[in-house]
Amino acid sequence: MAGTNAPTFPSIPKRLLLGPGPSEVNPEVLRSLALPPLGHLDPVLMELMGQVQDLLRLSFGTRNHLTLALSGTGTSGMEAALANSVEPGDRVLVGVIGYFGDRLCEIAKRVGGVVQRVEAEWGKPLDPQDVREAIRKWEPKVVCMVHAETSTGVLQDLDGIGEAAHQAGALLLVDAVTSLGGQPLRVDDWGIDICYSGSQKCLGAPSGLAPITFSPRAVERVQQRKHPVDSYYLDAVLLDKYWTDRQYHHTISAPLVYALYTALSLLHAEGLEASWDRHRLNHRAFRKGIEGLGLHLLPTEAYSLWPLNAVLVPSGLDEAKIRASLLNEHAIEVGGGLGPLKGRLLRVGLMGYGVAARVRAGTAGRTGDRAVGYGPPCRRGCGRTGCYADVRTPVDGWHGMISAVPIR
Repeated sequence: MAGTNAPTFPSIPKRLLLGPGPSEVNPEVLRSLALPPLGHLDPVLMELMGQVQDLLRLSFGTRNHLTLALSGTGTSGMEAALANSVEPGDRVLVGVIGYFGDRLCEIAKRVGGVVQRVEAEWGKPLDPQDVREAIRKWEPKVVCMVHAETSTGVLQDLDGIGEAAHQAGALLLVDAVTSLGGQPLRVDDWGIDICYSGSQKCLGAPSGLAPITFSPRAVERVQQRKHPVDSYYLDAVLLDKYWTDRQYHHTISAPLVYALYTALSLLHAEGLEASWDRHRLNHRAFRKGIEGLGLHLLPTEAYSLWPLNAVLVPSGLDEAKIRASLLNEHAIEVGGGLGPLKGRLLRVGLMGYGVAARVRAGTAGRTGDRAVGYGPPCRRGCGRTGCYADVRTPVDGWHGMISAVPIR
């Protein structure tokens, strides 16, 4: 209004988001956030939500009717999956290979589950055979697995786990927060009953919506519960009535729906498998550059996540100071270790629009060796620590360093 003093907004710096999430957001997605908001039952918004459901089915690799996006982050997806599938006293088998397996255990207990853990050392996956044997031995009602363990950069093989769960009468629940859109995920083919993710990782949308899908088996289990779902807000049956039958449940954020719709449309315009290939290429290029520095990722290549790279910090270096230097001097955000790996890892996210084209390592002397202070001498004799200017990858332009910089 004329004569009204505009509020002073704090200066927001431009960061390059290369942490475990959120990831960089495509400018097209950002523009969609500025569109006029609509009411939560507006027919135009309802139509758009239906298209989001169709795009999510393609992304998950499923024909499940009950496929939608929760109003919340990936943790709301985890909580919704457990709150709907677990009743008090139910046995819940959880595969724990890192921080988010631990969180599954905690939430399962809070909704009344009796939790049995099957564990692997952080940085390694579980042997699917060990999980299948635990299912046969323990006969749980729900089996929980983390497909993409963001805390360690480990990809979990789910081979035969869905079949074993179904033979035992159990549902298979899978955390795909960091793999959806960035690494092969086939919900129907793998026998996954409930799978959830987040909007802010490989999909490249802002945080605030959690894609989730329920198989017909899972929906039947929810409908036959003896006790109501503890959370009204996360009740899958009520949410389905909102998304499908247009029955009021809560006031969804229309701008976040626009953003997710745009991000999913861009994903499928590129092609889901093409997106997987892009994430794989950038991961392998990054690994080669890191190894050229004499550094290593925590997991071996055989079970490494492509979107999230867990770099081991050499003894004697301060992980927090490295991250602070990258953030404060170069406006690059990377993540640190969690739990027992705190102080021992740099978690570098190469996901979504953050790797929209190709990545290269930052030029030595500009970012890498100043921030990290580590690396072998240049093979070309320039005398700079950590240069490795002759390391070449399928992606061009490497000077090995600890961070990755997209070429716009």
